[in-house]
Amino acid sequence: MPKSNATTRFSDRVADYVKYRPGYPVEILDLLADRCGFTADSIVADIGSGTGILTKLFLDNGNPVIGVEPNADMRAAAEDFLDDYARFTSLGGTAEATRLPAHSMDFIVAGQAFHWFDREKAREEFLRIGKEGAWVVLVWNDRRTDATPFLQDYERFLAEFGTDYAEINHKNVQDAAAFAAFYGTAPAEATFDNVQRFDIAGLMGRIASSSYMPGRSDARYPAMEKAARAMFDRHQVQGRVAFEYDTRVYFGEMSGPST
Repeated sequence: MPKSNATTRFSDRVADYVKYRPGYPVEILDLLADRCGFTADSIVADIGSGTGILTKLFLDNGNPVIGVEPNADMRAAAEDFLDDYARFTSLGGTAEATRLPAHSMDFIVAGQAFHWFDREKAREEFLRIGKEGAWVVLVWNDRRTDATPFLQDYERFLAEFGTDYAEINHKNVQDAAAFAAFYGTAPAEATFDNVQRFDIAGLMGRIASSSYMPGRSDARYPAMEKAARAMFDRHQVQGRVAFEYDTRVYFGEMSGPST
């Protein structure tokens, strides 16, 4: 996974990211309560917290949450988005250097972010900041690529207009060997259904939120917009298209020495 611009590549996408990226199912909280001893008193570090989408899930449950985010624009958006939550702390840092105290976190979570981490350095840092028996929870909203004609068409659209879509696809790191190496053993896994429905403005915003797509100032944008509108017209039902996701949750206690 390329790391050279991982921190800055979303800086011009923040507004669209806040408005058009999917949330996470509340059933994740029940899963963690049933399997990991999670409670409203558990202290949570959200690493690569971005604009605060996953952070909000835990804040709504009453948890104290520290959002660690290296991108200043995304961090500022999260601070604005979560301004009413007294138990939210925003911190500039990275997965490899969080600036959190040693052995201070009950749960270390990452939503849509692990594929940007230097895994060996992040593993060392997570072992450092986690309390004894701390749980690490990695979450992705995996967009289904072939479940409907629209999603099949959308995947072809990304392949045509995306810049480095194939290279940075987070599914590149979602394999058993990578997770076993990171955790020290194979983590448990659960999957939940998730969906977003967009009108044409929402579709264009969802596209713009992706760092691998041409931005609005890019010379390729007009052609991409024309293709997106044609795609919407082909597939819309009552003025909406549906993005379906498998929300994948990987969770476990990290074991063994750092690598």
